[in-house]
Amino acid sequence: MPNLTGKPPFRADHVGSLLRPAELIDARYAAGAAKPSEAQLTEMEDRLIPDAIALQEKVGLQSITDGEFRRGSFRSPVVSRIDGFKTVPQDPVWAARDSDGHSHPLGDAPVAVARLQRNRGIATDEFAFLKDHTSRTPKVCLPAPSYHYFYRAPDEGPYPDPDEYVEDLIRIYREELAELAGMSARYVQFDEVIQAYLCDERIRGVVRSRGDDPDRLSQLYVDMINRIIEGRPDDMTVAVHFCRGNSMGRWVAEGGYDPVSEIVFGGLQADALFMEYDSPRAGDFGPLRHVPDGKVVVLGLVSTKSGALESKDDLKRRIDEATAFVPLDRLCLSPQCGFASRDKGNPVTVEDEIAKLSLVVEVATDVWGGVLPSRG
Repeated sequence: MPNLTGKPPFRADHVGSLLRPAELIDARYAAGAAKPSEAQLTEMEDRLIPDAIALQEKVGLQSITDGEFRRGSFRSPVVSRIDGFKTVPQDPVWAARDSDGHSHPLGDAPVAVARLQRNRGIATDEFAFLKDHTSRTPKVCLPAPSYHYFYRAPDEGPYPDPDEYVEDLIRIYREELAELAGMSARYVQFDEVIQAYLCDERIRGVVRSRGDDPDRLSQLYVDMINRIIEGRPDDMTVAVHFCRGNSMGRWVAEGGYDPVSEIVFGGLQADALFMEYDSPRAGDFGPLRHVPDGKVVVLGLVSTKSGALESKDDLKRRIDEATAFVPLDRLCLSPQCGFASRDKGNPVTVEDEIAKLSLVVEVATDVWGGVLPSRG
């Protein structure tokens, strides 16, 4: 097993979300007299999250999350914990697709209806509970602020000047990161879907038809994260995870990273990049040539979208292929995404989840042993 000390990311890592127990899903969607109070739901989460922590520890992971058990989706804290948002039906152009070619609406999206305020933490309560229940490295997952593209305020809303909207988002995220740092959080991951969506020529066309420049948006979202993480503690690792959609095994976008790689890989001041590479939809490793020295790449080669278990030999071969662009000592391995980016989860079982996470640890141990990645 890889060692349990040192600065993340770890050779065997993971994105964050885990399958919720049926008990929790049933409670969250209960209605009428069966619907639990907020206090009862929190009590249930407090009881179940230690089991999720134990699962991660048992398979040998060093970075530990709460499985996002307190969230309806990876992005839900934006609405529930930042004042000024409400939800509206999402534009059908962003519908998820499945392997049969069918489209599925992704549900509601947040839109600002008042000036945004952070009157409570986004993930601080989650982190406080997590760090008290593991001796390993707790990881905080935050939705990247680039969701502003989908849900930007209309001209008649509270932000007629979109730059003010961006500034408020940056301020709120900086406040969150500062509080997390004060609580000794040292591993923070931004879950970024928009940059990965901008790899898709269909979506880039939609962006242009709305009067936006996809390259300008990519640069804006890089700048936002850079400004948010500027001044973070020296011993804090900031990672950015790229995802083309992961709703119940479905996806939104496809296409290699070439359209954004120079701007994003070269420009982000994050320490690590979690890269979705579990299917041909993600393209080849060529765009990794733009990753600068000192940045770690976590190869998301194990799929969370199905229960089919990858071959160890195939994973090792793909890791070797990636070394043509990034040295082996700056590579790590993980699943391409979480197992439940929304609470109803992907079409896999807990047994599948354990097998895939165990596979990541086993392959990482074979390839790297207990040596941590180099940042030089």
